[in-house]
Amino acid sequence: MTKMVKKTQEHCSFCGREKADTTILVSGIEAQICNFCIEQAKIIVEEESNHDFETPDYATSVLKPSEIKAFLDTYVIGQEEAKRVLAVAVYNHYKRIAQKQDENEVEIEKSNIVLVGETGTGKTLLARTIARMLHVPFAIADATVLTEAGYVGEDVESILTRLLQAADYNVAAAEKGIIFIDELDKIARKSDNPSITRDVSGEGVQQALLKLLEGTEVNVPPQGGRKHPEQKMISVNTKNILFIAGGAFQGIDKIIATRVRTNMVGYSFAGVKDDNVDKEHLLQYISPSDLKKYGLIPEIVGRLPVLTYLNPLDRKALKRILTEPRNALTKQFIKLFDMDGIELSFENKALDFIVEKSIEFKLGARGLRSIIEAILIDAMFELPSKKRVKSLIITHDYAQTKFGKASLSKLKAAV
Repeated sequence: MTKMVKKTQEHCSFCGREKADTTILVSGIEAQICNFCIEQAKIIVEEESNHDFETPDYATSVLKPSEIKAFLDTYVIGQEEAKRVLAVAVYNHYKRIAQKQDENEVEIEKSNIVLVGETGTGKTLLARTIARMLHVPFAIADATVLTEAGYVGEDVESILTRLLQAADYNVAAAEKGIIFIDELDKIARKSDNPSITRDVSGEGVQQALLKLLEGTEVNVPPQGGRKHPEQKMISVNTKNILFIAGGAFQGIDKIIATRVRTNMVGYSFAGVKDDNVDKEHLLQYISPSDLKKYGLIPEIVGRLPVLTYLNPLDRKALKRILTEPRNALTKQFIKLFDMDGIELSFENKALDFIVEKSIEFKLGARGLRSIIEAILIDAMFELPSKKRVKSLIITHDYAQTKFGKASLSKLKAAV
């Protein structure tokens, strides 16, 4: 005897709406979904897959060089030449990305950049500010920890892992990001002659960087290569990634000085006469041949075609750094004290004292924060507990007294 099965009325398995209450009811193997739930699911999927970094129309969205420099001016004091060169290079790079792919079109090569300057002159700040302006993923890689594949240290591909993480693993966004390679001078080979022994953290790393800088498909381990060998690789094309390399290149001024003097015999160096050479700022005469002499292989120098310099910061520039930029140090500490209900202010002579100490220890802009921290450490420790204190004025005498208590050797070593 055949058992009669009562047919149930069709309804959405997600919200329970009857078929009559829906426009469309899509049936699956064991469930149905209505048009309302489909629309809601679409919104959820879009929200989950939406990243902070969208792929913009670079042909229309990138600012002009003068506008890029004006933006840099709000964060970076001085270094006018470096900002102009960087603005043009970045503008040309993103115009290159916006270029339509056509067989008959002229192919524009990458404009990777080298920034040469002493510590604390603003190399990292310039690169970070550019990335902030463009709303693209930005990663900083320290060249000192890189080694050839198979040796203790990090593989060159780990640079791209950091960029992927900064892009929240959005490959399309990462492929149009910016990577700042710090301490480039630390991977220089030991002499100008090709190495006859294995130089795994110097010339070897330079060789490994070549393809990355030029543009190639790289299989990137998303969690780092050596600790998780079983992980699935992510393919990243570096063709449109802008590489900005920075380094102090300690001693390169002697190479420049030698070349300038040598070229003065019978020939003029780029129209510069001997009596017009600014011996205090020799970096302005830097050329790719100086980088090669320092220890960068010719192929690396060729793949970093845009070369600019950052001059040491003088007293006037350091004082402006303390007060003028949007993220000026004094503004940061005033905000910190304000969060405790304390009004902090700095007298002009106190600012002069901070600048003098930074120059005395040759710390550059990076040292300004350490000096202010040393001066304010007692106040930051004690005042939050003292409800009656509503203001603090930093005078020259106060700064001198508090700084005198700090261990100068520890301060110098910490920066």
